Amino acid sequence: MQTRAIIIATLLLGACRAEPTAPRFPDADRPVAPIVSDSFSTEDARDRLGEAEEVMAFAGVKAGMSIADIGAGEGYYTVRLSPIVGPSGRVLAQDIVPATRDHLAQRVDREGLDNVSVRLGVADDPRIPPASFDRIFLVHMYHEVSAPYAFLWHLRAGLRPDGQVIVVDADRDVRHHGMPRPQLRCEFAALGLVPVKMTTLTGSTNYAVAFRIARPRPAPAAIVPCKSAG
Repeated sequence: MQTRAIIIATLLLGACRAEPTAPRFPDADRPVAPIVSDSFSTEDARDRLGEAEEVMAFAGVKAGMSIADIGAGEGYYTVRLSPIVGPSGRVLAQDIVPATRDHLAQRVDREGLDNVSVRLGVADDPRIPPASFDRIFLVHMYHEVSAPYAFLWHLRAGLRPDGQVIVVDADRDVRHHGMPRPQLRCEFAALGLVPVKMTTLTGSTNYAVAFRIARPRPAPAAIVPCKSAG
């Protein structure tokens, strides 16, 4: 019995030692806006502003592209990206709220969007396939990301070599569901992502920024966090 107990203990100890240690990332030195709804505004109101068309043109979305819509919510962008990328393209719609993911999956099925798949992520990892996307959309959601450095570390791995991350947010304090542009640029720069272009969207204080990979992905312990912009 004693020998058997020693063998079992040795096996358990070996299993513990073999388990990988999760990487540690810096905390966000800024407020994080709460997730208050899976709907940013009514779709009719957003259509009247022409936001989606302007953002998709800014991002250079075209047929055959592979797009990830992160924090997709009710799928406002997802259902508008689908016909543009067409049958030869694909859209991955992701959200971290299971009920929202389920409702979006039902909408995708109901509208017959055969080039769209739906996935559940977690707060610090969108859980998207590596090196798979021409564009990754973060629309009115980045200010709600509670672990930005871990999130971006995992997110950038999903880009193809010439891919871009497209951020749409409001130029106001995070507490009021916005993201100051200097803070956004700093946090992305900490992960080796630099802006390619930026625009202010028509008729609003919202802006769009396109980022690309400029430097190798840093080790989590080597990430230098940004100071809060306020």
